[in-house]
Amino acid sequence: MGILSGNPKDEPLHYGEVFDIWASQLAGNNMISGYKTMLNHAGDEDLKKILIEAIETGEQQKKQIEELLKENGVGLPPVMPDPPEACLEDIPIGARIPDPAIAATLAADTAAGLVACSQVIGMSIREDVAMMYGQFHIQKAALGAKILRLNKEKGWLIPPPLHLNKHHDC
Repeated sequence: MGILSGNPKDEPLHYGEVFDIWASQLAGNNMISGYKTMLNHAGDEDLKKILIEAIETGEQQKKQIEELLKENGVGLPPVMPDPPEACLEDIPIGARIPDPAIAATLAADTAAGLVACSQVIGMSIREDVAMMYGQFHIQKAALGAKILRLNKEKGWLIPPPLHLNKHHDC
């Protein structure tokens, strides 16, 4: 057998895995910080719940990725400091991030996260890495469904042009 047989955790990461895992951690760190800031701006209670879920899920994923990077001797990306808590009423109306913009950012970030997870899964040669990102993918897909439902219910969804297939009798 070779170097890539046996316990996957004993196998080395290849350069692509290291880069994508590190980059996903950097992106996750920035999203957590951004969502904490957005939480200060959000007025809708349902949106706040989804933001909190996104933060908690991100924190849980962050811990798993940090452990993997440390075990493999890879330095951790920088982390933004937590923003101070603010009262929504203290933020001037023109400076607030509107709820629909927060929801749209969450949706776009979640969609990008699905693609990033798929990329790591597809290029991984370590089964444990692929499985971990598969787990993240499932979590992001579930969150994405909640965000979509929220956007539809609140009237915040801006759909692309809709294709209506009209059958004409000839």
